[in-house]
Amino acid sequence: MLIEIILFLLLGILFGVITGLIPGIHINMIGTLIVSSSLFIIAEIDVIYLIVFIVSMSITHVFVDFIPSIFLGAPESGTELSVLPGHEMLKQGLGFQAVKLTALGCLIGLFIFILMTLPLSFIAKAFSEISPGIIQKIIPLVLILVSLNVIFSERRKAWFALFAFLLCGTLGLIVLNLDLKEPLVPLLTGLFGASGVLLSIKSKTKIKKQNPKAEVKVKKLKPILASAVFSPLSLFFPALSSGQIAVVGSRFFKSTREEFLFMLGIVNVLTMAFSFLALFLISKTRTGSAAVIKDLIGVPETNIFILIVFVAIFSGLFSFFIVNFLSKKFLLILEKTNYTKISYAVLTIMAVVTFTVSGFFGLIVLAVCTATGVYCISLGVSRINMMGCLLLPTIIFYIIL
Repeated sequence: MLIEIILFLLLGILFGVITGLIPGIHINMIGTLIVSSSLFIIAEIDVIYLIVFIVSMSITHVFVDFIPSIFLGAPESGTELSVLPGHEMLKQGLGFQAVKLTALGCLIGLFIFILMTLPLSFIAKAFSEISPGIIQKIIPLVLILVSLNVIFSERRKAWFALFAFLLCGTLGLIVLNLDLKEPLVPLLTGLFGASGVLLSIKSKTKIKKQNPKAEVKVKKLKPILASAVFSPLSLFFPALSSGQIAVVGSRFFKSTREEFLFMLGIVNVLTMAFSFLALFLISKTRTGSAAVIKDLIGVPETNIFILIVFVAIFSGLFSFFIVNFLSKKFLLILEKTNYTKISYAVLTIMAVVTFTVSGFFGLIVLAVCTATGVYCISLGVSRINMMGCLLLPTIIFYIIL
């Protein structure tokens, strides 16, 4: 049995690398295929091995997903905020360090997850006794305060920031309520990915020779504390994404771009890990991966959850070294290729992925979101204000809930 577990763990890592490197190919697609054909698969494969595969794939995906986001400007939900700071570091010859910071954050996040599992078990029990109405009033209030802090931290350009926030928020409301498959793909790709790629082409961005051996000093305590305090929100509030939690966390301490990337890695992996904990503690699914596990076995027993934790840790350790290896190989290709040509290729890939996932109407949404992203960037305000595309719909969701 141990050999089979190891084999499926490694197979999950392999698939996690593939889904992480190819923008638009999400782990939920693989999970859906497993569930849709589960009657045939379970007849041949023990369901425990499928769970090992899903967990290892999910954790690996979180680690690897930052590579296309930082190097190509092709984000998915959770990595959209890494595009700007990561790309800035890439242009300065520190692309490897940018990805390594997110990978290190992911790895540390898994150990934070272990330390927080027991305390959160008690919190979850107490939380279940709190009136849902009280929670529904607290969350939008917190998000409103955070949003105002993001906007008015721009000082002289606060009104421009407010306009960008509301514009992207309105766009998010419209797109998320369209009859569109995977609306986040064209929304986030346009606002945070394609817009930046177009501006790179316009400015004829050149990538400096990368220096993988350069040292980048990062103060880790504040990002760790912020992630540990705010990431558990994902355990109890399904409408909050890892990107939104990162925005909340970043408002409570002044971070450099390096610290923010480090924190983003922690938050993303904790969001995934806490989704497994939420299934175990309160029988709720917070991610597609947790939903697949619930479809396969229902609420996992204690021994299954312990297995999930061990698989997550070992997958994370493997993924950390895999990401470092892939980053160096990726950078060698970037250095030898004209970055403008790569940018055009990336735009083509974004369009193809959007068309494949969201159809022809998704391409129209992608074009509108890209134009909106370019306009908001031209206002000269922080791109974090474009997170209004998710913050405003979430605030409204909780207000009218």
